Amino acid sequence: MTMAPTPPAPVTAPAHATLRPAALQPAVEATALRKDFGAIHAVDGIDMSLPPGRIYGLLGPNGSGKTTLIRLLMGLALATSGTAKVLGVEMPSRANLARIGYMTQADGIYPELSAWENLTFFAALYGQTDKAQLHAALELVELDTRANTPAQNLSGGMRRRLSMACALAHHPVVIFLDEPTVGVDPALRVQFWDHFHRLAADGATLLVSSHVMDEADRCDELVFMRDGHVLAQGTSAELRRRAGTDNIEAAFLRFATDPAAATGAAATPAPKAQPTGAER
Repeated sequence: MTMAPTPPAPVTAPAHATLRPAALQPAVEATALRKDFGAIHAVDGIDMSLPPGRIYGLLGPNGSGKTTLIRLLMGLALATSGTAKVLGVEMPSRANLARIGYMTQADGIYPELSAWENLTFFAALYGQTDKAQLHAALELVELDTRANTPAQNLSGGMRRRLSMACALAHHPVVIFLDEPTVGVDPALRVQFWDHFHRLAADGATLLVSSHVMDEADRCDELVFMRDGHVLAQGTSAELRRRAGTDNIEAAFLRFATDPAAATGAAATPAPKAQPTGAER
């Protein structure tokens, strides 16, 4: 009697290099993506295609729609119309969330649990139980000496760092980071960005929202967003060239007031005026 071959065991929470997307398949896609809150178009018909293995900076002022866009791409909010895909899978998809990491703008941790308990809880949801990997995640955010401290007794910056550890512990393929460096000291911020670049070199795709314009040059590509629209997309050098300025903040303001400049159609140099904090 011929025996049927034994099916292979399912793979649980593999490393991101194992799940690297096909070369021609975008890691993140949006097609005519829209989200309305009554008369407010928080995300207004966005089209986006992000190849894998790169760091994308999502830059724009408060209220521009950055967080709503990330939640739509994650499948955590339902679109009014249009589609979002991650790794070729239309979102929302519960199964696909195991390959995605998400650090929210607000700390998504339990205050009564210790740093270690928070980390092991969130990692277990994705099938990650390797204690060595979890200890490495705490070391990355320099909380290994505070593992037994309740989250409510950590400083605001420490809670941000713990949220990042929880987002990265299961080695996701696509990572959405919403204002990840707010409240983080400058030295640790550099360490975070070095780690982000190592993740991208291994095939992960990162979409990082930020108000800190001096972080723009740390990204492989930038997406400028305002009033629910993508104003411009490209490398920092490309956007400066199109805007006719060597200042990335001035480039943003140029695209916000002159949409034609985003395609290089306008040739008049951008003004040298410095943007206000509110415009950032």
